[in-house]
Amino acid sequence: MAENTQLKRAMSERQVRMIGLASGIGTGLFLSSGYTIHTAGAFGTILAYTVGAILVYLIMLSLAELSIAMPVTGSFHYYAQKLIGPATGFLVAISYWLTWTVALGSEFTAIGIVMQRWFPTVPAWVFSAIFIVIIFLSNLFSVKVFGESEYWLASIKVVAIIAFLLLGSMVLLGWLHVSGDVHPGFDNIFSHGLFPNGIGQVFTTMLAVNFAFSGTELMGVTAGEAKNPEKAIPSAIKAVWWRQVIFFIGSITILAAILPYQKAGVTESPFVAVFNMIGIPYAADVMNFVIITGILSMANSGLYASTRMLWSLSHEKLIHPIFEKTNKQGIPVWALLASLAGGLLALLSSFVAAGALYLNLVAVSGLAVVFVWIAIAWSHYKYSQQLKNQGRQKDLRYPKWAYPLLPLAGFIGASLSVILTIFDPQQRPALLWSVPFVGLVYAYYFVRFKWLPILKKKSTEV
Repeated sequence: MAENTQLKRAMSERQVRMIGLASGIGTGLFLSSGYTIHTAGAFGTILAYTVGAILVYLIMLSLAELSIAMPVTGSFHYYAQKLIGPATGFLVAISYWLTWTVALGSEFTAIGIVMQRWFPTVPAWVFSAIFIVIIFLSNLFSVKVFGESEYWLASIKVVAIIAFLLLGSMVLLGWLHVSGDVHPGFDNIFSHGLFPNGIGQVFTTMLAVNFAFSGTELMGVTAGEAKNPEKAIPSAIKAVWWRQVIFFIGSITILAAILPYQKAGVTESPFVAVFNMIGIPYAADVMNFVIITGILSMANSGLYASTRMLWSLSHEKLIHPIFEKTNKQGIPVWALLASLAGGLLALLSSFVAAGALYLNLVAVSGLAVVFVWIAIAWSHYKYSQQLKNQGRQKDLRYPKWAYPLLPLAGFIGASLSVILTIFDPQQRPALLWSVPFVGLVYAYYFVRFKWLPILKKKSTEV
């Protein structure tokens, strides 16, 4: 391992496409969507998810352009470093690593709690420990093993949503009947007005929706290990778009048309509620299994993403060179161990310091992914301007009319997502704690890589 520092291009187009299709589909859709409908109303939620889907698609188009032009591991960290500035690239990498590291701790906690539905007498930490080992082994052997495990975990989520869409459509067409005092129909979406709780709740919902879409950008991290990124990345982008339209907006529309907004998400997953009304046997257990696979999928992807970010930082000489070392299978084992350790520390802090420390970590990491989206869009803008100045507009993949509108629209939309947090008391701490976090990261970079080398040089001259 001491001689190897290169990753291997072993991830197939099929695996990259599935990661693009299913990344981001997790508890945000299966559990939180009901509360979103309850808060913003049926139409308001559909509107928020539509706007969020368009924003994420714009960001993914920017990421696709950059990933094809520069198919490297670390992706948006590398693009920000080269196109915006090295300090910003460092901030993007640290932010993204923190996002997934804290998420790992949350996923490990959640998996233990969810498993207790079936095994209530077994402590939650036992299941957390078992799945930590499984996720570690999935990432240890080769990127091909990771890609294949993620492919099948993601497939279960996709099949579950397709089944829901088919059954829900049959209910709305009158081919299936539901139990309970509900009257399914698209008129339910407008029966209590467009915004029954006020339009302000829609803006609050949009913030939660953007966070629910987080994980989609993971596709860009795979560019450095995809066998054929020029073909795999555009294919995955198409999958992302259809996922947004069909899986997210389609599911939300069906939920809103079947469940009264006052009852949605109050006591259980809205998907479980609909399956129960249709009369699907063991609906709660089926969804519990799907949620478990979703948690495993997010943890699997999270460990992969955080590991590659550490490798990329080391590869760019920004952290210790040991994290760049890879084994014969091209796995950066030290970066993998460090990322897993970070996830375990986040898990521990959720028990030991469940108050200020852990909640602040969650707040900062939750908003950090939107910082990454902003950096992706701005990097794309800088890239398009660079090609324009060099007279190479023909190298851009999208029509000329899309520039600079495409990257600027993504930049403005993602920036508004950050600014809007100040108007939501629940999200406001994320912004307030993110400001000193960003300042500290920039300060560390300039002290470590700018001022200290100058001082060292001057002391040597003296």
